[in-house]
Amino acid sequence: MSTPPAGTTKKGMFSRNDYLAPLPIPTGEKPCDVLNTIWRKNDVFIDIGNYSIGSAVMVLWPMVMLFLGMAYGFRNIAPDLSMFALVGGGIITGIPALFLIQGLLRKVPLPVRFNRQRREVCVPRDNGEYWIVPWETVTAAATQHSSVSQGGRVTMGLLVIGFENPDPTASEDNRHFSLGFPCGGGTTAMALWECMRSYMEIGPDSVPESRVGIAPYGETQIGSLITDLRKGEILGVLWGIFCIVILGTYLAEKLQDWKLSHPPELPHPDILEWSKPLPPDQWAQRSPELAAAIARREAELAAQAEAPA
Repeated sequence: MSTPPAGTTKKGMFSRNDYLAPLPIPTGEKPCDVLNTIWRKNDVFIDIGNYSIGSAVMVLWPMVMLFLGMAYGFRNIAPDLSMFALVGGGIITGIPALFLIQGLLRKVPLPVRFNRQRREVCVPRDNGEYWIVPWETVTAAATQHSSVSQGGRVTMGLLVIGFENPDPTASEDNRHFSLGFPCGGGTTAMALWECMRSYMEIGPDSVPESRVGIAPYGETQIGSLITDLRKGEILGVLWGIFCIVILGTYLAEKLQDWKLSHPPELPHPDILEWSKPLPPDQWAQRSPELAAAIARREAELAAQAEAPA
C-alpha cells in the first residue's frame, strides 16, 4: 500500500492530509499525549493503546445535560416541548449510551508495542496472532475535514497509523491494519504521533510519562477542586465545577481509571521474550535512508526557526 512521502501535505477545499511516515521524520511538534495513549513506557518499549472510554463519556454527557436542561427549563412555559426534549433526548442519547455500556463490559483491547531497541512494532490481532512489523515501514497520516453549516464551521480529524502484515502469504483481508486516534488532526495529530516517533528515534525521556491508572489524589478532579478552594482561586473552582457537572469529566475520569488501572499486557511467550532488553551492541540502527531524511528535515526545521516572522 503506497503512500506519499513523509512531509507531504495535500489540501482540499474542506480537507487536509499531512503524511508523517514512512519514513518517520520529525514533524516539528512537541510530543503531547492528548488522549492518554501511552499505557506503559520503559527503556525497551512503549505500549500505545487506543481505548478512551473517558472521551466517549465527555461527548455523551453534555448532550444529556443539554436535554435535561431543556426539559427543566420549559416545564412550566411549554410542557409539551419539555416532554419532547425529555423523550427525544432519551432516544438520541440512549443509543450511544448502550454502546458505551457495551464498551465498559468488554475487555480492554491489547496495546500496540513499539520496541526501540529492536526498531520493531508488535501488533496484536483479534485472532490471537501477532505481527512483528519493522518500524520504518509504519505509515502515519494526520487527516482533517471541515464542514460548514448554519452553526458555523466544524473541523474533525484523525491520526491514522497503519501497519502491513509481514507475512507475504497472508490473505487479502489480513494484510493491513490501522489505528485511528480522534485527536482533531493537524498539529494535534502530529504532536500525538511524535510520542511514538520521538520515543523510537530519540529515547524514552523525550516523551511524556504514562497517565493511565489511578492518579494521586491531588491530580484528580475532586483533589484539584479542593486545592483551588483552599487557595481561594475562585475561577479555578468555578471551572472545576463546570467541567464536572457540564462536561462529565469526573465520571469520565473514574470510568477510565476503572478500565485502565492495570493496562493489559501482551501475554504471548514469544512477545515477552521479544520485549526483553538487549545488550547495546545488539540494538538495531537507523537505515541510511532514514538517517539522511531526518538530517534533511532537521535542517529544514532549523531554517524555518531562523527565518524572520
